[in-house]
Amino acid sequence: MTTTHSRPAHSTAKQEWAGGLTAFAAVMLSLVGLLDIFRGIMAIAEDDIFVTTRNYVFEFDLTSWGWIHLILGVIALVVGFGLLRTATWARVAGVAIAGLVIIANFLSLPYYPVWSVVMIAMSGFIIWALCVVRHGNLFDLSSD
Repeated sequence: MTTTHSRPAHSTAKQEWAGGLTAFAAVMLSLVGLLDIFRGIMAIAEDDIFVTTRNYVFEFDLTSWGWIHLILGVIALVVGFGLLRTATWARVAGVAIAGLVIIANFLSLPYYPVWSVVMIAMSGFIIWALCVVRHGNLFDLSSD
């Protein structure tokens, strides 16, 4: 005699919701990383396409901002791929990287304002998606 174990319907719905949010965060973080890489390359290669501001408190050379965004973009892209594999380290690192992307974009707001606001909004959604998913759900998803 064999017995079958079925999962309750609400557990499956929660897992689907958690899987959707994790996939959303992974795709958004990968997109943020890719856009940050492009912005970093633009700032390093041709920094006179950006708006320059005088007397800004956090004034750096645009090439320095380009390197900062390039490094954050590469890390965000790697963490985004880790989130697709539902790795716990990637979830924690994803929140941290999205927070750093928000800070970097806020500090470089005068140089590329619209782009920075878009990146801040996207990173906010990433943090929300990664914080809403419960810890145990990530492990349940990998066993399905």
